[in-house]
Order: sequence, then structure tokens, then C-alpha cells
Amino acid sequence: MDLLVSTHWLAGEIGADDVRVVDATYFLPEAGRDAAADYAAAHIPGALYLNLTDLVDATNPLPNSLPSAETFASRMAALGLGDDSRIILYDNSPHHTAARAWWMFTLFGAREVAILDGGLAKWQAEGRPIESGTTATAAPRAFTVSQDDGSYRSKDQVAEALRTGAAQLVDARSASRFTGEEPETRADLASGHMPGARNIPYSRLFHADGTWKRGGELRAIFADAGVALDRPIITTCGSGITAATLSFGAALLGAKHVALYDGSWSEWGADPALPKATGAA
Repeated sequence: MDLLVSTHWLAGEIGADDVRVVDATYFLPEAGRDAAADYAAAHIPGALYLNLTDLVDATNPLPNSLPSAETFASRMAALGLGDDSRIILYDNSPHHTAARAWWMFTLFGAREVAILDGGLAKWQAEGRPIESGTTATAAPRAFTVSQDDGSYRSKDQVAEALRTGAAQLVDARSASRFTGEEPETRADLASGHMPGARNIPYSRLFHADGTWKRGGELRAIFADAGVALDRPIITTCGSGITAATLSFGAALLGAKHVALYDGSWSEWGADPALPKATGAA
């Protein structure tokens, strides 16, 4: 199964016994939207709802922190997602949060997981069927965790990568937040970026209709930002959500050594001991 699947492909596969469609919509708190309510109002037939708000490490004060492997496995098994499932993720969020779900699934060892290109908006625009209410979960299944620590980076690992130049940091935030021209909304966060980081605002990876850019068009975005896909990459953003779009985009281009800094600027920008830079990359 490809990393990115079309609505046409899903329409032909949606009845298969091993296909599990999962709504991974998430909104930032300031958006004032309820993703669960949106799912209940309209979702792809048979889709399960993945609550990213609760799929976090409750002991970590940072927003959107990665849950433990055990927590992730138990939640997925309870949803009826198993080792033999083909998992198709989609969202209806401006932040393209299916990519965050994809990153977690792949980090924790899911073998067959893809993103629906264009998400719910494209599915609806094509006049395809929609359901409301809540989809009953299947019987719990075995979800075996095999954690890939190579796709996760901590604050200390990022600091070491900056010191040694062992990896390229790529920031998914807007250009104005990256340069420090736009102040952070949280008073405890400095403005700017990690020294030496490159900037690819996540929105650049998508067409106006929400579908992913591909091939040479996508490759040029990384090249224009000075990012070499054959060298190790660490993606980062505000709180680990949109960084996953850069990780997925790099994966579409065949990049093999891509990790995500889960704490991102919520952690780095709050630590006065860590170096920070402003201005363009």
C-alpha cells in the first residue's frame, strides 16, 4: 500500500475486511472547534475516531507529547486496529493532523498505514457518501508495538545535533514565527528559531484543495529551503503537530533518515539556557 492513497482508491477498498479508516482530525485549542463533534456530524462511512487530544503523555506538561508505547498499543487495540489492519488516516483540519497520527503509527511499528490525499474535504467535494453519529468499534485486536526510536528526538538529542551538525533541523512554522517577527502567543516562549534551522512552512506542501504536492514540485520545496533529503533531518514546529507534515513529505520523496522533535518550540523556546536565533535562515 502506498503512503498516500486517493479517494478513488479508498472508494474501491473501503469494504475490505482488513481496511480500517480512521478520522485523525485535531484542532488547536485556540480554534474553538470540537473535533469529536465534527466527526459525529460527518465522517467517511465506517471511519473510527482517533482522539489525538487524549493520545498524549498525561504526565508531561508539554502539549501533544508522545504517549507511551503501552498506552498507544492499548488504545489502538481497543479501537479494533490490529497487526493485520490496513490503516487509512484522514482529517479535516487546517493543520493536516493525519500526518501526526501517521508519525505515531509508524513510530510504534504499524506496517500498513497511509494518508488519504485531500482528506474529508476532497471526499465530500466528490459527492461520496458520508455518515453521521459514531461508528461502533470492532472487537479488540492485538496491536504489537515495535518502537522505532530513530524517528523520535528529544531536546538533548536536538541540542547535540546542533552542536555537531549531524542533522538538519527543519521548522514547519510560518515564516513570521520562524524569524521572530510574530511573537509567540505564550508569554513563557521566546520568539525565533533554533540556530541553523531551515524553514519550510507546512502549508507549502499542499495545493489549494488540500491535496499533497508530489514529485518534482515537492522536491523543489525542500531544495529551495536548503534541505538535503539524503542527509539526516529533524523536523520541528510549535508543539510537534505540523512537524509531522514535513516528516511525511520527506517520506513521500524517499528520505530515509527523518526524525521529529516532539517537544518542538514549546519546549525549546521555554528554556532560557538554550540558544535561539531570529531573522531568516
